[in-house]
Amino acid sequence: MPNEPNGRVAVVTGAGGGVGNGIARRLAAQGASVIIAEFDEESGSAAARELVEQGLQARFEPVDVTDRASVNRLMARAGKVDILVNNAWRGSGVARIERKTDEQFDAALRFGVYATQWTMQAVFPHMKAQGWGRIINIASLNGVNAHMGSADYNAAKEALRALTRTAAREWAPYGICCNVICPAAMAASTRRIMAGQPEMMERIEAANPMGRMGDPEADIGGVAAFLASDDCRYVTGNTLFVDGGAHINGVAWAPDLGSD
Repeated sequence: MPNEPNGRVAVVTGAGGGVGNGIARRLAAQGASVIIAEFDEESGSAAARELVEQGLQARFEPVDVTDRASVNRLMARAGKVDILVNNAWRGSGVARIERKTDEQFDAALRFGVYATQWTMQAVFPHMKAQGWGRIINIASLNGVNAHMGSADYNAAKEALRALTRTAAREWAPYGICCNVICPAAMAASTRRIMAGQPEMMERIEAANPMGRMGDPEADIGGVAAFLASDDCRYVTGNTLFVDGGAHINGVAWAPDLGSD
């Protein structure tokens, strides 16, 4: 058996940009056939086309992960899936808890919990039948460190970690390894926050033991490739903080949320 994802089929949700794109690029570079599952057709198509132009195996599949029927259509088109990466997210912005709406919490749970549950349920029969599977769910330091302004996001990502650990426990007898990555990466969403909160982002980078944010492909993608490999066969139910050590002493995340 190969040590890398070579020859495996991988579905990466939200792979049109950011961390998802970095993971998709790394998996494709190491020989996986990657399905770019993305809501935005323009970015998803462009991401897949770029990989194909490099001689790698990739294709774009449209999906709205908050719609179970759409998720089921994606998985039906994907067919055999060996590696599943749940990364898709669409944020609601920062606000104090008392200003967060039920609709925002509902949306967060659909992205962070239900969408992941649906994809995992869809790939389970194949992974069980072949006695091999790798599920990588993308959570966040936001929930672990209780960052301000994102209670809906934090709650959903912590629920995602609980879902992943439970699946790891239940599916371990079938050779299915389920793990979580909490990344710190310089993605487009990070750049948007930096533009609005430059001083805070400078403090965050300065406090990082490695002094920088990670690269989605080189730093985050490399760890995902390990979790997707045969070498990960005895690693399951874990949360890997791929953040340059930022989790050790916490992150200086204190955005201006306005007055009470």
